Amino acid sequence: MASLDGCIMTAASEGVSGFLVEVGRALGGAVIFSVPIFMTMEMWELGATMDRFRLALMVALLLPLLLGLSRYIGLEETRGIGQDLADSFLAIAVGFVCSGGILLLLGTIDFGMGPDEIAGKIGLQTVPASIGAMLARSQFGQRDEDSDPPERQTSYGAEMLLMAAGALFLSFSVAPTEEVTMIAAQTTVWHLIVLMLLLLVAMHGFVYSVRFRGQEVSQVEGVGFAGVFLRYTIVGYAVAFAMSLYVLWSFGQLEGEGLRAIVTTTVVLSFPAALGAAAARLIL
Repeated sequence: MASLDGCIMTAASEGVSGFLVEVGRALGGAVIFSVPIFMTMEMWELGATMDRFRLALMVALLLPLLLGLSRYIGLEETRGIGQDLADSFLAIAVGFVCSGGILLLLGTIDFGMGPDEIAGKIGLQTVPASIGAMLARSQFGQRDEDSDPPERQTSYGAEMLLMAAGALFLSFSVAPTEEVTMIAAQTTVWHLIVLMLLLLVAMHGFVYSVRFRGQEVSQVEGVGFAGVFLRYTIVGYAVAFAMSLYVLWSFGQLEGEGLRAIVTTTVVLSFPAALGAAAARLIL
């Protein structure tokens, strides 16, 4: 009986220890991946002024995104939707606590502010911090010294989800800055065409032709260069463009702008977004 009790206590102790390691890993990911955003003045101001419906929508959309990331690159190997939900809520909780703590430490929030302003600033920063917490497994997870762990198989939809996450993460801190609209104002149609062509070439070469770790595209039977280019590179750029448009709309950067200005600004932001989408399977 004593031996059985000892085994139970040891297993419980190992379980708690493993959970604390995962939390520490998530906290490290939230901090490291989000430091530039924590120290961006435009993000502080947006937290106080951003339309509350758009902010709430962004936070609400965070959960399904994290669920998808948990399924394919989460804090640990998961066995079902229950564990994916637990992973996602843990990432959100860590992102929220990390955001509040760092903003308080930097003096960006204080107890003299109204609850709405404090909640807005923390809520906005929680989005990238939660994604950073979820990325912790792929970046900080322990690996066997002699061999890499087997890659989780991903579907075409999963590849697009990872691209969307990479596009969102890289464009998030750039979207609210004045530089995006300034660059858009000084570019011509030819600048935009060349930029888009270069991005398509870079996306295809960076991810698929070079065949970085984690890419399954080269393993798709019966799909030639043109098929891969259309199904992954073109669609991947469309995903990055859509994410750029959504982030700009959320941050109010497109208010009062005409169609040409909207398209131009979105193409400019799609520069970092497309690179983030292309590198998603390498980074994530």
